[in-house]
Amino acid sequence: MKATTTTIEDVKSYLVLSLLSCLCLWLISLITLHWRRTRNVHLPPSPMAIPIIGHLHLLGLIPHQALHKLSLCYGPLISIRLGSHLCVVASSPETAKEFLKTHELSFSDKPPSKVASYLTYGSADFAFAPYSSYWRYMKKLTMTQLLGGQTLEQLLPVRRQEIIRLMKKLFEISEKGEDINMSAELSKLTNNVICRMAMSRTCTKNDFEAEEARKIVEEMTELAGKFNLADFVGFCKNLDFQGFDKRLEDLLKRFDKMMEGIMKEKQEERQKERDTSQEIAKDLLDIMLDIASDDDAEMKLTRENIKAFIQNVFVGGTDTSATTIVWALAELINQPTILWKARDEINTVVGMNRLVKESDIPNLPYLQAVVKETLRLHPAIPMIIRESNEHCKINGYDIPAKTRLLVNVWAIGRDPNHWSKPLDFKPERFIEIGKGLDVRGQHFHLLPFGSGRRGCPGTTLALQVTQPMLAAMIQCFDWKVNNGHGMVDMTEGPGFTLPRAKPLICRPVAILSQMPIA
Repeated sequence: MKATTTTIEDVKSYLVLSLLSCLCLWLISLITLHWRRTRNVHLPPSPMAIPIIGHLHLLGLIPHQALHKLSLCYGPLISIRLGSHLCVVASSPETAKEFLKTHELSFSDKPPSKVASYLTYGSADFAFAPYSSYWRYMKKLTMTQLLGGQTLEQLLPVRRQEIIRLMKKLFEISEKGEDINMSAELSKLTNNVICRMAMSRTCTKNDFEAEEARKIVEEMTELAGKFNLADFVGFCKNLDFQGFDKRLEDLLKRFDKMMEGIMKEKQEERQKERDTSQEIAKDLLDIMLDIASDDDAEMKLTRENIKAFIQNVFVGGTDTSATTIVWALAELINQPTILWKARDEINTVVGMNRLVKESDIPNLPYLQAVVKETLRLHPAIPMIIRESNEHCKINGYDIPAKTRLLVNVWAIGRDPNHWSKPLDFKPERFIEIGKGLDVRGQHFHLLPFGSGRRGCPGTTLALQVTQPMLAAMIQCFDWKVNNGHGMVDMTEGPGFTLPRAKPLICRPVAILSQMPIA
């Protein structure tokens, strides 16, 4: 028995020593390879790294904040190693412009990730597809048809109806004198808008597909914002230490099952429409099915292309728009004089007898300034992520091919060299000296929607959702937290988008005796 025990212990010891030896050899080879690759490469400044993990330990729970602190020590352009990947971080408008404009074609790809590979149908996806003929075709299709001006105009009643639905609920809550979780309500509103625009579904108790879509998007956004070891450490690529693969597989199955059911039902409706010569208003799914059946189309869309695009619209349009409105409302609650000023503008232009409309927004410059200031301080996507497809030089530094680029939009919006008192919420800055500043990527000290070819194609839709909704809430209500005796906590939480650490729970106090005419 003693000999057997000794043998087992010897085997265990041998296995441990073998594993340690292999790890050491791998580490030595990695360091050697890195030295060979970088000995003649002049990289941007970098803090001290740890073997294997590089600088991952410096990122913390909220990476854009941690990277901002590093940029204050090492400069607006730094290099870091996140596990196996060399990255550069741009934290000033000048460096962002070098990457996103001057050398845009060199940084037109997005890096692969486990979440993207599972949830976007691989090469069928648009948002994470490499810069290619397929991506260019989908971008053109998106901007001209799917999210073009004519389509968005046709779907305006959908957005209007959802705003009215929420306003009626808020008036009921106000009459009862109750608090409401506005984070949850605004997330439901934006999900309803996207559901109805994309596939004519509404997130209600009686509509399983739309409710399921909301849950799936929440889980997708959650997983996209989590640190996945497989994306950063090479030998973990095919391992699932954190159990993400199982969740991702389940999410994809649920989404695919839901979409197949909706597409089958949609095709039956379209056949019935053809048989009866009835004309029904088209949603995004109708438009994509029309394109897929067009023999003269530049490219043939598959079912996977269609499902991946609908998923892109959900993930890109639901949480981000809701997050922006929530941050804006939180800022207005903490600074009621700004809310009153915005309301005075609405009352002057619109009056108090009807509810503000999308068509009123161009005549409400101060409201637009409130939204711009919100996007400056609280960009829904705090970092732009790209990957270089070739070696290039930026500001005298070498940027090798396959280097990951992180543009810290959050830090750029708080750059004191471009914004006076950058931490103050001051919409007036866009009225006084920044009247011509736009959020569409032409001004590199304000990049909430990215810039260039891979800038967000849904910018117009995002503004058409956020501005009228915020305007309606300003027009009709005062907002209180803790019975009017408290301030909103503005702490950020971790996530792919820029969530609040705590949901916004507040009380709407109607300033009108009844809801204005819609």
